[in-house]
Amino acid sequence: MRRRSGVATAPVDMSVAIAGVDLAGPIVAASGTFGHGAEVLALVDPARLGALTVKSLAAFEWAGNPAPRLHAAPGGGMLNSVGLQGPGVAAWAEHELPALRAGGVPVIVSLWGRSVDDFARAAELLAPHVDACAAVELNVSCPNVEDASRMFAHSPDATGAVVAAVRGVGLGRPLFAKLSPNTFEVVDVARAAVDAGADGLTLVNTLLGLGIDAAARRPLLGGVTGGYSGAPIKPVALRVVHEVTRALPGTPVVGTGGVTTGTDAVEMLLAGASAVGVGTANFHEPRAVNRIHDELAAWCARHGVTRVADLVGALRTEPLR
Repeated sequence: MRRRSGVATAPVDMSVAIAGVDLAGPIVAASGTFGHGAEVLALVDPARLGALTVKSLAAFEWAGNPAPRLHAAPGGGMLNSVGLQGPGVAAWAEHELPALRAGGVPVIVSLWGRSVDDFARAAELLAPHVDACAAVELNVSCPNVEDASRMFAHSPDATGAVVAAVRGVGLGRPLFAKLSPNTFEVVDVARAAVDAGADGLTLVNTLLGLGIDAAARRPLLGGVTGGYSGAPIKPVALRVVHEVTRALPGTPVVGTGGVTTGTDAVEMLLAGASAVGVGTANFHEPRAVNRIHDELAAWCARHGVTRVADLVGALRTEPLR
């Protein structure tokens, strides 16, 4: 038993279930945070990590964007133009997956592609190894070369086509579509993903940003523009999670964007997320996922919440009296 204000309290049940996947806790390491392998498992306590999402993988090896690729932004934010660098699904499965499989943490494999066929091919390459994966994330927040490099996640039709193509591969694992906040059609895109067979959603990917070195009169990133993430984008992520979960009740969501504290995680759950992704915070503090887990548990204990799952969607929006 724990004590709160001198009164004994029951331990907090931190377990959650998302699209049929049971997690020991709601905090998920977001894609891109710790690379493609088990680096995180050497840094954190796996028992206090709900799941680990690997950096997005394509059917092919990809070198990514030119340097520089990362730049700190004010207020704990970050600009990145890594460009989805990766070894490809086959090489990852051979060299990285065995250590992840032994780590005891549910693995979410994130896939990306430049065309619908690329996504399907990546899923086909993953299929022989999918028994080691808890779920598959489709990172549709990337350029679609079949549509003048317009982002898949900016189009309901393109997003639905990707989900349907991967669903057709028959991986037998829950599919999550990772969507972009850079469109006012995000609810329509989310609905298209679910209608096409997505079991859940990851909300949200980065905002599109630009950093400039005024003295040099040049962009701060080699790719010119980049993804803006970190604490400053939390209000945007909360708004998208709230809008989508209200429009699509019952759809599991991994709420991601600007979570740096346990209270941030509480807010994400209240907004409607079933689990909480932590990304940029881990660049500043590699063990942030464990700290946030502990802070979330402590918040629940202080406020008499015995099951963290009871916070999901519990935001009060009725007018104050």
